[in-house]
Amino acid sequence: MTKNMTPIESIVVRLTALHPKRIDLSLDRMWRILAALGHPERRLPPAIHVGGTNGKGSTIAFMRAILEAAGLRVHVYTSPHLVRFNERFRLGAAGEGRLASDEELAGALEECERVNAGAPITVFEITTAAGLLLFARNPADVLLLEVGLGGRLDATNVVDRPLATVITPVSFDHAEHLGDTVGKIAAEKAGIFKPQVPAIVAAQPREALAAIERAAARAKAPIKIAGEDWTATEERGRLVYQDDAGLLDLPAPKLYGRHQFENAGVAIAALRAVGELNLTPGAFETGIAKAEWPARMQRLAHGRLAALCPPGSELWLDGGHNADGGRAIANALADLEERVSRPLVLVVGMLSTKDCESFLRNFAGLARRVVAVPIPGQEKSFPPDAVADAACAVGIPAHSADDVEAALAAIGRFGLEPPPRILIAGSLYLAGAVLAANGTPPL
Repeated sequence: MTKNMTPIESIVVRLTALHPKRIDLSLDRMWRILAALGHPERRLPPAIHVGGTNGKGSTIAFMRAILEAAGLRVHVYTSPHLVRFNERFRLGAAGEGRLASDEELAGALEECERVNAGAPITVFEITTAAGLLLFARNPADVLLLEVGLGGRLDATNVVDRPLATVITPVSFDHAEHLGDTVGKIAAEKAGIFKPQVPAIVAAQPREALAAIERAAARAKAPIKIAGEDWTATEERGRLVYQDDAGLLDLPAPKLYGRHQFENAGVAIAALRAVGELNLTPGAFETGIAKAEWPARMQRLAHGRLAALCPPGSELWLDGGHNADGGRAIANALADLEERVSRPLVLVVGMLSTKDCESFLRNFAGLARRVVAVPIPGQEKSFPPDAVADAACAVGIPAHSADDVEAALAAIGRFGLEPPPRILIAGSLYLAGAVLAANGTPPL
C-alpha cells in the first residue's frame, strides 16, 4: 500500500535517523532532553502509570471511560498507534477529550528535535518527550501513561510520584530486551513502582508475582493483588467487583472476551486505590459499559474488507501477538462458538521477533484453517510460508496469501458451511493496516 506521507509521518521518518544503532534501554537520553525542554515531567497532571505485557491498552480504556464519566479531563499516552500516529496522544477536555492535532503534534515533535540537536535518541524516547510537553501545556485532571517496553528503564519512567502504578498480566515477550524468564521480565515491569504509591497487580503466573512482590517490598510500594485484595468476576452476564471498600454490580464490558472482565477489574482496583478521585458507582457503571479499544476482539461488520468476506460470515480483528494474548483470543472465540457454532478461519501475519508457534498453538482444535499473510510495510514480518509452516506444526492446515484481500477471497472458495467466523490476528501493525484498508476509524 503506497501512499504519500503525512507531515507527522515525515517528521517521524526524520527522527528515526537519530535512533541509536541498537536499543540500549536507558533513561539517560530522556533526562537530557527533558532538561533541555525545561522539565515538562514536573508539570504534569497526576498520573497513573501502567505497565505489563497484555491488556495495558484495554485497562487504560476502562480507566479513561470511568474518569470521563465522572466529568474529569483525561490525558492518555499509549503505543503503538493503529492508523494515525496522533492516536498515541489524547488530550483531556470536557467529555471524551480529543487526539492531538497535526499542528500541535508537529510543533511538539519539532521542538524536541530542535533541543535534541542531533544527539542519539530513540523514536519512542523523543515522541514520549513530545507527549509530556503536550500534557504539561494542556490542563487536565489525570494522565494515563502507558509503558512502552519494560518499565524500569522505559522512557515513561520519569514521573517520580504517580497516583498509582499498575501491572497488567506479564508473559514472555521482548525477551531480548527484558530477560529470558518471566520472573526477570516481571522485575523489569515492576521497575515503575514508587515509594508509598499504590501498586495494583493483575493476576500473574507464580514466578512473575513473586518477582513483583519482591520489587514492591524494595520500593516500599503498598501492593494490591487480583484475587487477594479484590475480585472481578462474571456473574449472570454482569461484572461483579468486590474489595474492602465494598461491592460493585456493573454491566458487562462492551469490550468482548472474558479477559476483559479481568482488565476491567484491574482498572477499577487502580481507581479505587486513589482515594482522592472520589468516583461514584454511576461513573464505574457508565465507564465499564462504554469503554472501547479498537483491534481487541473487534467485530468488523461493515467496510471494504468486510464486503469481501463470504456472505453471512463474521469478520473479527485482534492485534494479539504472543502466547498469552493468543490464549485470551482463543477463549473468546470458544465462547462465541458456544453461542453460535461456525467454522473458524484465522488470517495471521506476525513479526519475526514473535514466537509464532506459541501463539498459534492456542487455536489447535479450534481453527479449521489458517491463511498466512505478510504485514504491509514491515520488513520484520515473517514470510507467509513461515507462518503457514508454524500453523501446520501445531496441527492446523494452512496456506499463504499475498495480502489480506487475497486471503479473504481464498476463504470464499473454501465453501464452508455455515458461513465462517474469520479472525485476522497476530500483530497490531497488521490490525492497523486492516482498519485502514477497511475504512474503519480506529478511535
